[in-house]
Amino acid sequence: MANSPQAKKRARQADKRRLNNASQRSTMRSAVKKVTAAINGGDKAAAEAAYKSAVSKLDSSAGKGLVHKNAAARQKSRLNTRIRAMA
Repeated sequence: MANSPQAKKRARQADKRRLNNASQRSTMRSAVKKVTAAINGGDKAAAEAAYKSAVSKLDSSAGKGLVHKNAAARQKSRLNTRIRAMA
């Protein structure tokens, strides 16, 4: 356990950061799931609208270092490919 005031503060900061990161990650994953659900439902218009929102969340997460920028780019690419493949 942290004993010095400095270590106690760092522990508090780490806990705040962990909670904030978990929230951001959850929001990002939910956005991606909405796109996937719209694609599976066959609604191209809804999928495109959800995709725009998901791209914003993915870019924001990548910018904050929550996910690697290439991982975000890969997810965007795969979702976009699936949307374009819809009839």
